[in-house]
Amino acid sequence: MRHIAYIGIGSNVGDKVARCEEAIKAILSVAQHKLLARSSLFKTQPVGYLAQDWFVNGVIKIETPLNAPDLLQSLKAIESLMGRSDTFRWGPRIIDLDVLLFDESEIQTPQLQIPHPRLQERQFVLIPLAEIEPTLVHPVLKKTIQELLAELKEDQGVERLRTC
Repeated sequence: MRHIAYIGIGSNVGDKVARCEEAIKAILSVAQHKLLARSSLFKTQPVGYLAQDWFVNGVIKIETPLNAPDLLQSLKAIESLMGRSDTFRWGPRIIDLDVLLFDESEIQTPQLQIPHPRLQERQFVLIPLAEIEPTLVHPVLKKTIQELLAELKEDQGVERLRTC
């Protein structure tokens, strides 16, 4: 069985664009993943912990034979191979890979929450998602990505770097 997954990609350490590109290549080399769409990359202000460098963020849409827990495990392995180490919540990251959405699933375990629990609060996730699929419906909130983005009132400092 094949699944559709949306993966958030971010970095704010070193050559951030290169790290995001490296992560995308690594994701696509796993388990017959097929790239269906990718957003532009965006320069974004940090959220939560502000005393750190800005991020580069983007989103990819893939088709995968993996179930959601196995996909998460593969993303964590890629983060580890790329040198990510645990710091503190919202701290600097060489690479950050998150399963944002998986099919139309709702999953709530200690290891995995789908849809990503703060997806609807983050312009750095919603803007790239809206770029590749604005009419995608959030499986819990039953609103499109474009509607969720329109509901955010504050500008969170997201600027397009380039179109891919």
